[in-house]
Amino acid sequence: MGKGRYLLKRFIYIVFVFFIISILMFFIYKIMPGDPVTMMLGDAKANMKPDAYQRLYDQTRESLGLNSPLYVQYVRWISNMLTGNFGYSTQYKTDVINMIGTPMFNTVMLNLVSMLVTFIIAVPLGIATAVRRNTVFDKAVQVVTIVGYSLPSFIIALLAIFAFSVKIPIFPISGVRTAGFEGNSFQMALDTLWHMALPVIVMSISGIGSITRYVRAAMIDVLRMDYIKTARSKGLREKVVIYVHAFRNALIPVVTIATAWVVSLFGGSIVIENVFLWPGLGQTLINGLMQRDFSVVLTMQMFYVVLSLAGNVIMDIAYTIVDPRVRLEN
Repeated sequence: MGKGRYLLKRFIYIVFVFFIISILMFFIYKIMPGDPVTMMLGDAKANMKPDAYQRLYDQTRESLGLNSPLYVQYVRWISNMLTGNFGYSTQYKTDVINMIGTPMFNTVMLNLVSMLVTFIIAVPLGIATAVRRNTVFDKAVQVVTIVGYSLPSFIIALLAIFAFSVKIPIFPISGVRTAGFEGNSFQMALDTLWHMALPVIVMSISGIGSITRYVRAAMIDVLRMDYIKTARSKGLREKVVIYVHAFRNALIPVVTIATAWVVSLFGGSIVIENVFLWPGLGQTLINGLMQRDFSVVLTMQMFYVVLSLAGNVIMDIAYTIVDPRVRLEN
């Protein structure tokens, strides 16, 4: 009953926040300068008589529902969105649902690989620096992680491109596949991973820096506790003390920062995708803003809103997994 009540309360909270943000987003974009119909018609004005162009312009606005009051447009938009109809893209001349699949897949793939690389490196590195506290190894890792955490991702991206695509041409600068490349499924996957390598490295550097430091701090706090001293005094092997007793409790404070980082990773990938011309949601979002394609832009924004709200619930559930003493209803 307690968990059910908690989940119901969280669901109501998520729905409330979702609608508030959707209202703000919708009206902010609607009052922005620029006319999506003008962008959609492109050069038609130069090739048509003024009367004919005006009729086409008026018909297009009417077909897109842009002549209705703003509150009517919002109700229509949110109703359609909740039923899977994300509107019509004036830039791509098709429904948003038809063009969003590939960019979303590319973004999710890029972020999942970055998350995997980050946690595989950061968690063991954080444990190792905590166990070897105040050694040369620990201090060297601290310096490197501070630099990686402090530098903006776009600066790291530009440095990486200069170093590994210009000076030493190991990785491609942009794209998801080599132009004109043909091969079997395995070869195509390797080609995609090759193009993904540099963006993944750049996106992982900041995460490795922050998560390594949080894991280190949490492990140091746990290793000072009395029950760890008791476990060692009983003759337990050091690996058992560290990985069985200490690490599980050290995970508790790390869960919060790790979940928040995962959510922010998707938002931060917007910059990286545009630097590396990765055809994902970030590049689609920027192109939509430039072309005043508000159906695409609003869909992208609401995706990140839902991701953020879901991340908060996942964080609470993860807390109960790493620490059974914590109850959802509390």
